[in-house]
Amino acid sequence: MLRHLFGASATAETMLDAIARDARETGARTGRPVFGDAVLDAMRTVPREAFVPKAEAAFAYENRPLPIGHGQTISQPFIVALMTELLDVEPGAHILEIGTGCGYQTAILCALGARVCSVEVVEPLATAATARLAGLGYSGASRHLPCRRRSRISSSPAAAW
Repeated sequence: MLRHLFGASATAETMLDAIARDARETGARTGRPVFGDAVLDAMRTVPREAFVPKAEAAFAYENRPLPIGHGQTISQPFIVALMTELLDVEPGAHILEIGTGCGYQTAILCALGARVCSVEVVEPLATAATARLAGLGYSGASRHLPCRRRSRISSSPAAAW
């Protein structure tokens, strides 16, 4: 159990409760008032605190984005759950992920049995995510393209050509 700044405990279960509440509140707009058990189980088992800097670990299970360095953030858990649910991931699916960041979404997809080809342009983030994912035992890398499912985690303005 982790403690956050206000003294309340933040756990995977409290994070999942917040995700469920947000899903109910936004269900009319997202078309997903609830998320499937597979997505919630993946989010329950992937240790989010392993994907944030130590200084942010106490906040890992709060339903909000957190800074991961280099001007980037780990997405809010609700958004990760929604994106994952909308992908309708099946075991063995090949997924192209653009924007690895810290690797949290990659780990969630791997936990669902997907083979993930993830691309990150910020070299220090790519290096750290690769080591982190390997260290946690996620080996769902895919070198097979095209993929049937795609997840774009973040975007930036296009470069002028």
